[in-house]
Amino acid sequence: MVAVVVGAVILSGAGIAASTVIKSPAQVAAEAGAPERDVLTAQVESRVLKESVILRGKVVADRTVTISPSASVAEGAASIVTKLSAKAGDKVEAGRVLVEISGRPVFALRGALPVYRDLKPGARGDDVTQLQQALAGLGFGGGGDPKGEFGAGTQAALASYYESIGYDPRPVSEDGPSQVGAATEGVTDANRALQDIRADGASDATAVTRAEEDLANAQRALDQARLQAGAMLPASEVVVLDRFPARVESVRLRVGDVAASSVMTISSGALAVQGTLTSSRKSLVRTGHVVRILSELTGDEFSGVVTAISDPTTAGSGEAGEGSDGGSDGSSEGGADMGGGAGLISLVNVKPDKEIPAELAGQEVRLTVEAATSKGKVLVVPVTAVSAAADGSTVVTVLEESGEQRRVKVRTGLSGDGYVEIIPAARSDLAAGEKVIVGTENSALPGEGAAP
Repeated sequence: MVAVVVGAVILSGAGIAASTVIKSPAQVAAEAGAPERDVLTAQVESRVLKESVILRGKVVADRTVTISPSASVAEGAASIVTKLSAKAGDKVEAGRVLVEISGRPVFALRGALPVYRDLKPGARGDDVTQLQQALAGLGFGGGGDPKGEFGAGTQAALASYYESIGYDPRPVSEDGPSQVGAATEGVTDANRALQDIRADGASDATAVTRAEEDLANAQRALDQARLQAGAMLPASEVVVLDRFPARVESVRLRVGDVAASSVMTISSGALAVQGTLTSSRKSLVRTGHVVRILSELTGDEFSGVVTAISDPTTAGSGEAGEGSDGGSDGSSEGGADMGGGAGLISLVNVKPDKEIPAELAGQEVRLTVEAATSKGKVLVVPVTAVSAAADGSTVVTVLEESGEQRRVKVRTGLSGDGYVEIIPAARSDLAAGEKVIVGTENSALPGEGAAP
């Protein structure tokens, strides 16, 4: 009986001991209290501080030309797209046919003067000189016509070009062939009359002279008739561009569509960059600011300068928003301008400091605008290192090697890319290389991460 009682007491004591040793994870966490906090630090740097604004942009040409319906289509007939010889993104060389409207070609020639009239025999001017030079550049010489005068040589060169692209040129006069026929008969008659006079052996020199004059006049009439039946250049069939290769920016219609408006847009000239900027950040970017241009597709990088900023306008639906790189909090510290296609935007024109390769035309690029730069090296810290003290002063907290912390009063200056310039009240209070506290991080709970 005594043994049973003793055994019961021993077992009871063992149970009490076990209950004091075995603890649940919840008990462990509760008794552990708050975890220790690790201090996060960053070094004070001495460097030039730049404030950057990041935008999205696009490589564009400095000139665009829109191809519209042909004005030379027969009266009452609709302008129909009958052939598309180029598609969006295609390179365009001088002499290339771009589109066919109602059976007539529209092609590109080199030049700087705008096309404002049809060119035909008898025309004179700089635009005729431009045509002669454009044809000569394609291998079709002017045949001895004086510079700036549209004569038989220029007409023959133009006809040869049309033949090379597979089209008949439009004649100066629709009844040109009949005029040629009539004039040819006139030459034949005048020639026979002269031969008859000479065959008769007439001694009247006046009759011979008059017959020769009649033949000369008939020949001139035939030459004029041939010019009227020959090639002309309708203004509606040519697009003049000053730089090649050009590029097809867009094609708005398909074969069979009625060409009631623009058919195609061509870009030409030196390549530049155009970015978009929301109105809330327009004040940060000014003409003259330096810009870094990066093609994220090819890795090519260029420098440039802001040359113009447009007045804010409403972004159209579907307008590409301004970049998605960096932060979205609206600050200028390295954040990209997030237009989102809504609100007011301004166009920012950027001129590169060297020629942009033609293959980048139409590509989107990243623009980093150096909106401000410190005058020489300054002390900088992450913006998260700066805080406000109880007395309203601005401070940073230095972490000494011993682990001690000390507060240093500072004034802030320029900010950019997540950093801010700081000026300590006394230069000896702070130096480059010292560590400042930027935040804290909780340590792991006891047993956290261990297998259950």
